[in-house]
Amino acid sequence: MRLVAFVGESGSGKSHRALFVARENNLDYIIDDGLLIHENTIVAGKSAKKAPTRIGSIKVALFVEEEHREEVKAAIRRCNPEGILILGTSDGMVDKIAENLGLGEFDQRIYIEEVASPYEIEQARNTRLKQGKHVIPVPAMQLKKQFSGYFLDPLQLFRRKGKGKFQTIGEKSVVRPTFSYYGNYTISDYAIYQLVNYNIVIMPEMEKITRFRTSNSPEGLFIDFDVVMVYGYNLIEALKRARNVIVQELDRFAGFNVNVMNITVKSLTMKKTPPEYPIVEGIKSDPAK
Repeated sequence: MRLVAFVGESGSGKSHRALFVARENNLDYIIDDGLLIHENTIVAGKSAKKAPTRIGSIKVALFVEEEHREEVKAAIRRCNPEGILILGTSDGMVDKIAENLGLGEFDQRIYIEEVASPYEIEQARNTRLKQGKHVIPVPAMQLKKQFSGYFLDPLQLFRRKGKGKFQTIGEKSVVRPTFSYYGNYTISDYAIYQLVNYNIVIMPEMEKITRFRTSNSPEGLFIDFDVVMVYGYNLIEALKRARNVIVQELDRFAGFNVNVMNITVKSLTMKKTPPEYPIVEGIKSDPAK
């Protein structure tokens, strides 16, 4: 197995160029910030950028925690890669990662100055310092469970094949880790309730929500609510459909990753109450007509 180090200061653009460097050197796996990555897919590990502090982030990136380290070592043995690109901020850091994972000596070392101009490195540093943005070389969907609510931009990475022709070689995600926040934003629990309630009451099988509770954390969104359902429908199928619709809408609405959703049927009603429509000139108007 070929082992190649990719070294550059923090914020110099290593992760931004990781996929390109790996492809150019025929390396099929990447180790970056605690993750083992293969072809835009997280194979094992956890992102150091999820850590609440910079010190915690460094520990994750160095595979200090035994459970994390053994998970990645087992994945490497299972996948048996032909080559691995290890990213680090210094020679000492990549050496420590290789040592902790039992990977041996490096066959080659590539430095950020060899693949990026001084201007590009300076631009990357400014983005990190002024905006707190970090790049992870995997698609956003791969990171949803680890970074609920922290995404900034998805990026496509292309390689020029000829005049006017480009080949897609990967996708990256831009995140702002907790330890790099410059302020915060809040989506109220009531806004989440309104979205869930709307999708419930428009279903013919559902009458209303009688109790609702939610909480959001970096691990994902927790939702727990009770419903009154209409007699005569397949309740299990209706609940599955409600769950799927709500998950999709919360993802579309604010990029929420729903970690737990508990729906409890508290009672049944024999007939669905018609929704209230505004009265126009003494006649109830149905907007569906």
